[in-house]
Amino acid sequence: MERLTGLIAFARAGSLGSFTAAARSLAISPSAVSKSVQRLEHLLGISLFTRTTRSLTLTPEGRELHERAVRLLHDAEEIEQVAKAVRAEPAGTLRIASSLPIGLHLIAPTLPAFRKRYPKVTIDLRLDDRLVDIVEQGIDIAVRIGELADSRLLSRRFAPLRLCAYASPSYLAAHGAPAHPDELTSHDTINLRYQSNGQAFRWPFQVGESEIEITPSSGIVVDASEAVLAMLAAGGGIGISASFIAAPYVARGELIPVLADFAVERETITVLWPSSRRANPAVRAFLEHLREAGDRMFAGAPLS
Repeated sequence: MERLTGLIAFARAGSLGSFTAAARSLAISPSAVSKSVQRLEHLLGISLFTRTTRSLTLTPEGRELHERAVRLLHDAEEIEQVAKAVRAEPAGTLRIASSLPIGLHLIAPTLPAFRKRYPKVTIDLRLDDRLVDIVEQGIDIAVRIGELADSRLLSRRFAPLRLCAYASPSYLAAHGAPAHPDELTSHDTINLRYQSNGQAFRWPFQVGESEIEITPSSGIVVDASEAVLAMLAAGGGIGISASFIAAPYVARGELIPVLADFAVERETITVLWPSSRRANPAVRAFLEHLREAGDRMFAGAPLS
């Protein structure tokens, strides 16, 4: 049992690169992870990690053993999931990963109703625009934009993603509304920069039967979609947003759709989960909950 505990701690620490991250993933203390790995190293008679005050890296011997330890961890998790499936009532911790905009606007509003329905499920919601390895980090469900190919994952499309331009009433009163995307060159614009690659977002428009893309020469570029909307609402100019993110601003009268006849549906919001979680009652319950929430959202009803 001590070897098994050490191997699990070693697998997760090797994947995540730190005892602290492994401890968070395993819901134990960093010192417990460190001690388990140290005991495993003593039992095996080898060093698995090279430790410094700032980094934790696998030794050559550790790299050779890590892939096998990860497989062992996955097998242990699958055994746990199958055992949980025997229980009819969803329970336990449900780890959900999402980008910030999706988590803030689509997932978070649904969670109180889900917890009310399934009080024995504890939610661990992790919001980060960087892509994570869902399997290695022990994530039960991830919600992302676009198709993410991974043979270890099951997926379901959540909803189409509608992209439209928006501006505040004050900006439009002062500068007028463009009638065609070509007229954006004479307007102030605010654009989004992807955190993952530093590239500016290319604005898509449906013009006739063709979809075109433009990258406006924007006076303000920011790497968070919420900041784009905040500046648009403050009268900063015209910007592009997914409609589900802009919806609260539109409902409050802070933003107005611009060039709506040229808006496009380009990508999809995809729900992903490891195949090892397919039998988990909490995962199955939340997938159904998301489907119902999506149906209500696109019918115009509140998500909660």
